[in-house]
Amino acid sequence: MNRKWTRILAIMLALVLLVAFVPGCAKKADPGTTDGGTTPPKTTIKAAMVTDVGGLGDKSFNDGAFQGLERAKAELGVEIKVLESKEITDYESNIDQLATAGFSPIFAVGFLMTDTVSKMSTAFPDVQFGGVDEFFDPVPANVVGLNFKEEQGSYLAGVVAGLATKDKFDSKLNADNVIGFVGGMDIPLIQKFEAGFIAGAKSVNPDVKVISLYAGNFSDIAKGKELGYSLIEQKADVIYAAAGAVGLGTIEACKDKGALFIGVDVDQYETVANSGDVMLTSMIKRVDNAVFETIKAVVDGKFPGGTIKAFGLAEEGVGLAPYHDFDSKIPQAIKDAVEKARTEIIAGTINVPTAR
Repeated sequence: MNRKWTRILAIMLALVLLVAFVPGCAKKADPGTTDGGTTPPKTTIKAAMVTDVGGLGDKSFNDGAFQGLERAKAELGVEIKVLESKEITDYESNIDQLATAGFSPIFAVGFLMTDTVSKMSTAFPDVQFGGVDEFFDPVPANVVGLNFKEEQGSYLAGVVAGLATKDKFDSKLNADNVIGFVGGMDIPLIQKFEAGFIAGAKSVNPDVKVISLYAGNFSDIAKGKELGYSLIEQKADVIYAAAGAVGLGTIEACKDKGALFIGVDVDQYETVANSGDVMLTSMIKRVDNAVFETIKAVVDGKFPGGTIKAFGLAEEGVGLAPYHDFDSKIPQAIKDAVEKARTEIIAGTINVPTAR
């Protein structure tokens, strides 16, 4: 008899558990989500970008902007598209194609598209544009200029380079007090990188010699390698490149000849394979954040048209990437100097130059 009642009680308990479990399984997911909430909410926004001539795969500026688009697709559910510009003459036709297809906002990546955006924003007044590294005066009502204080992040890179060449914490650092800078086009935007880098280096190492070379473009990898070789022959042991795809050649020169490199725009340790033995750090421009936040503003109905946004250290728009493979080698005194400079720039104690 006891066994009989035990079996009955066990069956009743199983039925109670089953009844309690089924409603939990049948609970509906949050609206707009499936698979435990992993699918982004639906939106009719279609965001796009037109690359500069460096194109996708530059491991730098264009790729950074694309990361912002991809994040918007994943988190906001927007449709995205990219058109690459092979020549400057492609800018207008690419924007026209996207605007006609109903994409808005459209991001034009690079200062060279400033005039094109001014023209196309008039032709398509109902389309919203994000001009990355573009300044307008006045700013069209359907355009936001997304600018960065590159000189601030470059100042921190200069502090690292200026102290590294003097400290000799790595075998690639020689007995000479020389560092180098490789620029793309010799224009005010890139001069901001150069000016900040030199100022940062001189602030901690007044006697350091900084040699600057320009490629004249942002896409010639072979030219970047040639300039890297030239700087190393002139005794530079740390080289900072603000040159788009040109910098990829400079990285190769550093690997070939045994110098250290400071990347730009994105954490190039993560994007350039087998670069860990030379990649000291990178000066990051958070183009991805600027693009994503602009798309989010559109989704929320708060597009900041008619304004210029400037992203610096205080806004976390620029900064330094981790030291990665060099983290254990770099003396704490250098890390402390970088943090001190960062704090003083944000506080306004240090005013970083924006031109040579």
